[in-house]
Amino acid sequence: MVGRAESASFSAVWVFVEGGGSSRDEQAEIRKSFSRLFEKALGRRSKPRVIACGGRNQAFKDWKIALKSEPRTCCLLLVDSEGPVSHGVGPWEHVRARKGDGWEKPDGATDEQLHFMVQTMEAWLIADPEALEAHYGRGFRKDALPARKDVEAIPKAQLCDALERATRDTKTKGRYDKSHGFTLIGLVDPARLRAAAPHAVRFFDELLAACTALPGGRR
Repeated sequence: MVGRAESASFSAVWVFVEGGGSSRDEQAEIRKSFSRLFEKALGRRSKPRVIACGGRNQAFKDWKIALKSEPRTCCLLLVDSEGPVSHGVGPWEHVRARKGDGWEKPDGATDEQLHFMVQTMEAWLIADPEALEAHYGRGFRKDALPARKDVEAIPKAQLCDALERATRDTKTKGRYDKSHGFTLIGLVDPARLRAAAPHAVRFFDELLAACTALPGGRR
């Protein structure tokens, strides 16, 4: 793997993430949660700045602005794929062809800068059922979650439905809705996520390379 993180000298790593809603409080929550996830994945290495952008188009817009205005920053974009990613199809090809996106790769950008949660962030949550069970507590039904290990093959609608069924009888946290994910993503074990989601492996490998290449990246 040879991406911009390894071919240029950067002073910082920024990760632009889809999600967080439109309010500052919601965006602050998902920013903190992704930061916790990345801290667990990176250990003592330098950490990225997480930028929660709300909707996917806003994330793409914010990332493109930073790509031009912050030449010494390694800018990574992490969004839902919103559907299956066909084998052998590159990330920019996927978002260019997907209805509702039609994104074109900016000049100077690389495949290594665009990453997916496949097919949506809920797949990353389901990759660690033990973390979900610990969070929701009494009444959580782990058996309502899909038993398959390849979480990226589970359709988006099925992921959300499974989480709602698993949490419908919980006593303190209530039934799952999208805002719960803003907290839950920070509870996921990166090792379990790597074991279940190849696109997560791709992202964390690039993030690891980028943060290790920073000045003082290894501590």
